[in-house]
Amino acid sequence: QVQLVESGGGSVQAGGSLRLSCAASADTYSTICMGWFRQAPGKGREGVAFIDSDGSTRYADSVKGRFTISKDNAKNTLYLQMNSLKPEDTALYYCAARLCVIGGWPYWGQGTQVTVAS
Repeated sequence: QVQLVESGGGSVQAGGSLRLSCAASADTYSTICMGWFRQAPGKGREGVAFIDSDGSTRYADSVKGRFTISKDNAKNTLYLQMNSLKPEDTALYYCAARLCVIGGWPYWGQGTQVTVAS
């Protein structure tokens, strides 16, 4: 079982930065795959950034070069550094986790709101 709690959302002007955190409680934290998703009003949930147990990362094209996903295994915490924020980044951001060998994302946090003003 994995429990996830996000923090770090807020409001920022376009061009600004925010860092999201996701604290995870998991006995096998270092062996799980994690990701950040977001959902804007009236839109479906989309994957933003992913990090595997070996530290390899993948990003949505819309955030490449602006967002960085990382994790601190000693602190059981996942991060999303968001720079050069745009109004279209406004959304509810969720962290998610899964066992790397299993498909799907069964574990989700409650979400944290990011609002970017133009």
